[in-house]
Amino acid sequence: MVDDGFVPVIDLRGSRSGSAGQRRALAHRIGRVCETSGFFVVTGHGVPDAAVAELMAGVSSFFALPVAVKHELLSHPRDPLMRGYGRAGSLAASNGVTKRAGVLPDLSQTYTVNRLGEPEGAALLPPGTSPLVGLPNRWPDIRGFPAAFWGYYAEMERLAADLMRLFAIALDLEEHWFDDKTDKHMSNLVANYYPPQLVPPVPGQTRKGEHSDWGSLTILHRDEAAGGLQVLGRAKKWLDVPSVAGGLVINIGDLMETWTNGKWVSTVHRVVNPPRDKALTERYSIAFFHQPNFDALIECIPTCTDGANPPRYPAVRSGPYLMRKTLMSFDLE
Repeated sequence: MVDDGFVPVIDLRGSRSGSAGQRRALAHRIGRVCETSGFFVVTGHGVPDAAVAELMAGVSSFFALPVAVKHELLSHPRDPLMRGYGRAGSLAASNGVTKRAGVLPDLSQTYTVNRLGEPEGAALLPPGTSPLVGLPNRWPDIRGFPAAFWGYYAEMERLAADLMRLFAIALDLEEHWFDDKTDKHMSNLVANYYPPQLVPPVPGQTRKGEHSDWGSLTILHRDEAAGGLQVLGRAKKWLDVPSVAGGLVINIGDLMETWTNGKWVSTVHRVVNPPRDKALTERYSIAFFHQPNFDALIECIPTCTDGANPPRYPAVRSGPYLMRKTLMSFDLE
C-alpha cells in the first residue's frame, strides 16, 4: 500500500471547468506532490475510453506476432529514439544503478513511435541533428494500427500541455511559460509488454529495473495484471502505485527536477515481477514520455533560485540529454 498519500489521486476536472481560483488551487496541490514524490494518479483527464481501447487492441495484436515478424521492425541500431520494436536494455543503467556492461536486460518488450519519425518531423528539429532525422517510424501490417497510435498520441499531447501549464502556475510562473520550450516536443509513445515468465527470473532481474524518467513528465496507462509499478518512497521503502479505474499515472522526470533546481523530485521507480503463482500472467502498459524541444535549454527557472539557493544543476539541452541516456541504457551503436 502507499503510505500517507505518497502517490495521491487528483481529479483534473477543475482544471477545465472550474474558476481561476480552483485552477490555481489544483495547480498548487500538484506542486506540493511534486515536492515529495513527483508521482500522482489523475482522473477526470478527458482521455476517451475508446482511444485507449483502440490502442490496446493494436498493441496486443502486435506483441502476439511471431518473434521473427517483430524483429523485422527492430529499431535502427543507431536510433536513440528506439522507433520500432525495441532493442534489449536495462533502464537501471541510465541512472548509474548498475553498469551497462554485462547487466541483465529488463524482462519486457517495447514498441515505440515518435512524431519525429514522420515526414514532417524534420521541421521540428534544428539543422544537423542526425541520427534523429531520416529514421522513420516502423509500422506493422495491422489494420488501423497507425491511426490508433496517433489518436492516442494526440490525447497525450493535449494532456501534457494542460499539465505543463498547471506546473507553471504551481511554480509561480506565467501559465504559458513552458509553451515555447515544448511546442516542438520530441516525445516517445512506448507500448510495453511484459510476457509470461515461464522460468523464474535471475535474482536481481525485473520487468523494468529501478530508474528515474528522463524528460519533463510521463503519462502512463497500465492494466491491472500482477507484477506492477512501484515507487521508492519514504525510508527507502518500495511502495505500490495505487490502481484507480480509468486513472493515469503521472510522474515528473529528471529535466523537470533540473528546471526546478531540485524543488521537485524525479523519483526512482521500477516494475516488479509477478509472484510465481501468477507468473504466467501477461501485462501491458502505454507510456508517453514528454520530452521538451531538442534545443530547449533546461536550466534553473527564475522562481526556483535566489541568493540563498543558487542553481544546483548544470544546464543541459533536451535532445542531447535524451540521446545520452538512451545510449547508456540500450544496445545501440
